[in-house]
Amino acid sequence: MEASRKTPSFSDALRRLLVLMLTLIPAVGSMPVPTDVPMCTASETAHYSLTFTGKWTQAAFPKQYPVYRPPAQWSNLIGVTHSSDYHMWQSNEFASNGVREFAEKGEAWTIMKEVETAGERIQSVYGILSAPAVVGGSGQMDAEFEAFARHSYLSFMVRLVPSPDWFVGVDGVDLCDGDRWKDKVTLELFPYDAGTDSGFTFSSPNFETIPQDRITQITSSFPSHPANSFFYPRLKHLPPIAKVTLTKIKKTNQIISLPLEPTQSNLLPTGNEIEEKLINTPLDCEVSPWSPWGLCKGKCGDSGVQHRTRYVIMHPANNGAACPLLDEARKCFPDNCL
Repeated sequence: MEASRKTPSFSDALRRLLVLMLTLIPAVGSMPVPTDVPMCTASETAHYSLTFTGKWTQAAFPKQYPVYRPPAQWSNLIGVTHSSDYHMWQSNEFASNGVREFAEKGEAWTIMKEVETAGERIQSVYGILSAPAVVGGSGQMDAEFEAFARHSYLSFMVRLVPSPDWFVGVDGVDLCDGDRWKDKVTLELFPYDAGTDSGFTFSSPNFETIPQDRITQITSSFPSHPANSFFYPRLKHLPPIAKVTLTKIKKTNQIISLPLEPTQSNLLPTGNEIEEKLINTPLDCEVSPWSPWGLCKGKCGDSGVQHRTRYVIMHPANNGAACPLLDEARKCFPDNCL
């Protein structure tokens, strides 16, 4: 009886373990590799043209539209081609120091240093691209860039001028679809708040947000403050303030450099812009609260009249609601009559 209960030798135990591993390995090997993003397997390098078109017009955005000192315009465009593990900026995340300086002042050197550091540290950034600033709200800027299978994503930013810390851009648009490059990508752009300045209007003075807030998209109802330059309570959605078109092209030898000054050559609207439907955003009249009632004017013993007034804060535009009466009167009886 004791012989039948003999303890297995080390070699027997090892053999059983190997058999068990060989049984499990096929099952493990057949499990899919978890991934959050599709892999680009395109073999060749892709060359793209980028066309940014501003749609920041007084008809589309009549509220507090900046017409002088300075007029509505766009900063230069700063962008990068990169892999899926890099983000130049992200909605609902905190802006980096570089994003902060660019969104508030249009200064790009810190963000370029951040891009360079990320490229050296984790090899996630391939290249930097730029396009010249547009001196006008409805102008256009162009650039060309390359993309590789490992760096098939594009991100960029363009600052609204003037603004506290507002910008438009894209965060990681993928130009690759499996083993091929996309021929054309068109995206409508909407304003974002970098969360670093607390101004409500285009011309607000610098007022640092403490503590810093996250990057958020500006909508027709958010921030929900009547002084906000993008506050249009009658609209369900803001119209797009810009658009970008990315078109795959044949290789060129053009060298792209960082522009230092805005250009005057991109002020005229393009043919495509003329063909698009004109957006006329209705702007209702806004008036101040009533003043206190004035003195009662009239003869002693008889009823008199007193007035109160209010003034126009924002005149209507594009068939918005007309202004109400600015003066109101009521009967009264004079006080302190002798």
